[in-house]
Amino acid sequence: MKTDDLVAMLATGDVAVPRRAASRRLRWALLAGVPVSLLILFAEYGMRRDIVQAMFWPMFWVKVLFPLCIAAAGYVAVHRLARPGVAVRRAWLGAALPVLGIWALAAIAWFTMQTDDRMPSLMGQSWRICAASIGLMALPVFAATLVALKGMAPTRPALAGAAAGALAGGVGASVYALHCMELTAPFLAVWYVSGIAVPVLVGVVLGPRLLRW
Repeated sequence: MKTDDLVAMLATGDVAVPRRAASRRLRWALLAGVPVSLLILFAEYGMRRDIVQAMFWPMFWVKVLFPLCIAAAGYVAVHRLARPGVAVRRAWLGAALPVLGIWALAAIAWFTMQTDDRMPSLMGQSWRICAASIGLMALPVFAATLVALKGMAPTRPALAGAAAGALAGGVGASVYALHCMELTAPFLAVWYVSGIAVPVLVGVVLGPRLLRW
């Protein structure tokens, strides 16, 4: 097709994108990815045995909800970055505030606990596997979100990839929290945030390669 013919077709044809197309694609990505993340949790890790008791502990909900807040902000950012010319606005702030909150909580805990308790609260029993496990839980949502973005029109692929990583990392950390026994703020501030950061950085690298038009 000649360039003039293509321009004429685009100018006169029906090229409207269905309303809420981005929302539908992202919802399908979550519906495809989250069950796989949960399947990995139950097949490879298992839920913590005292989950019912843990639900009465405030730090358990901190551990679950602060990544979910990051995931929600990532969802909003992905939704906006999927469409050309749409400003991200304060979505990144929504992802940063939970991280700043858990860092502040960790700092308070660190400086108010006994010196001998500091390193155990930071390292816990599972620091070696925490970040990698969160990355594994995040992988299905990350892959599904990138597929959804590929079918849309992101003009800032590195940022779109980072937003997909924030969405996936937040979901992955919340899923892993159902297994993880750690409850100290310093542990969460370092290892959970590191686990969430992994898909964000991977998204920055892969976005320009996978999401280019």
